[in-house]
Amino acid sequence: MQTWTKDAIAELYALPLPDLLFEAMQVHRRFHDPKQVQFCTLSNIKSGNCPEDCAYCPQSARYTTGIETWTLPSVEEIREQALAAKAGGSTRLCMGAAWREVRDGKDFDQVLEMVRTVRDLGMEACVTLGMLKPEQAQQLKEAGLTAYNHNIDTSPEYYDRIITTRTFQDRLNTIENVRNAGIQVCCGGIIGMGETVADRISFIHTLANLDPQPESVPINALVPVEGTPLEGRPTVDPLELVRTIATARITMPEAIVRLSAGRSQLSDEAQTLCFMAGANSIFTGEKLLTTPNPGHDHDHQLLHKLGMSPKTLAAEATGQAPSVV
Repeated sequence: MQTWTKDAIAELYALPLPDLLFEAMQVHRRFHDPKQVQFCTLSNIKSGNCPEDCAYCPQSARYTTGIETWTLPSVEEIREQALAAKAGGSTRLCMGAAWREVRDGKDFDQVLEMVRTVRDLGMEACVTLGMLKPEQAQQLKEAGLTAYNHNIDTSPEYYDRIITTRTFQDRLNTIENVRNAGIQVCCGGIIGMGETVADRISFIHTLANLDPQPESVPINALVPVEGTPLEGRPTVDPLELVRTIATARITMPEAIVRLSAGRSQLSDEAQTLCFMAGANSIFTGEKLLTTPNPGHDHDHQLLHKLGMSPKTLAAEATGQAPSVV
């Protein structure tokens, strides 16, 4: 695995955009089929009342954001959601619970059964449940979990400006527990929270030097939500998102780079540039946890216009090699 320095990443990020895109496209084509995009669906399995103080998150109990709150749905409800997602072209169901950490007991046992249910349908299963102990990671592995999402959110230097209720090292510890259990790591972050370009470079530097690198890297653009500390932030420049994705693609060539939150703020042309920069997965459905998201129909229409297609379950199962070099 190549070791990336911050200087080398900074040089990439600062390239003229045509040059940066050209390099990212070359890397992308070496490791992936540039015409295929994985569709994922995110299910909010426990909403609100989270004790954390993440400044971007409307699910924090510390902020008044007016979101609906609920506890875990039944396993059968998750099965129905997974079937609907599969019918819409998704090959992965991600289940997110607004917990600070996983606690043993009835709720965790129910999540394990949800994972088994999704896997029995032939789909990938991912969960994001907060901090995780080694023995809990092992239980998720035994249930068949494909991947565990635990974002670092931003750079180590900017982190405590966004979150104070858990440390950056806490996040790295959970990622290590996931990796040691043999589960794929899904780890990315958010841009547009007031961080500098140097913070974005440091954020990518941290991810790119995880050993091994994450199999999945979601890149989110902040969706400012009224009632959160970041409610007044301006919408991130789409070209800054493109630069971040391209730099992530070059430095983490084998990862699935997921164009995540904030797509509803992007034009079709901006999304297209993100695909050209190396994004090869999107989250489909009307909402992404609590924020707006383009619907299935629009996503299918956009890919059709581009001559691209959703990645199939068969391609996922076989690890289909790139068809374009």
